[in-house]
Amino acid sequence: MDLKLDHHNQDGIEIVDVEGEIDVYTAPRLRELLIDLVNNGSYQIVVNMEKVEFLDSTGLGVLVGGLKRVRAHDGSLDLVCTQERILKIFRITGLTKVFGIHNSVDEAISARKTDR
Repeated sequence: MDLKLDHHNQDGIEIVDVEGEIDVYTAPRLRELLIDLVNNGSYQIVVNMEKVEFLDSTGLGVLVGGLKRVRAHDGSLDLVCTQERILKIFRITGLTKVFGIHNSVDEAISARKTDR
């Protein structure tokens, strides 16, 4: 399974759609995209993981690295994830306390607008 990445801006927030597996082989592509977005001034990012089939520790590291990058600019990186097998990884690692995890892109956007 390959990794498909796409992104678009919605209400001033960059939405990154991720599909496939985020692992040691594919995670560098996601890392590059997140770095590019931050370098281009996008500090409010929502990563839509609804179509992610698999996530390993490398993928988690990329997401945490992206979060650190946006926080350096007082930004945010939220996740959209409803799949139990992926959510379990965030719970086990304690990252549910670090990331805003939402049920939909719209929910993530409205939560961000409330925080502004």
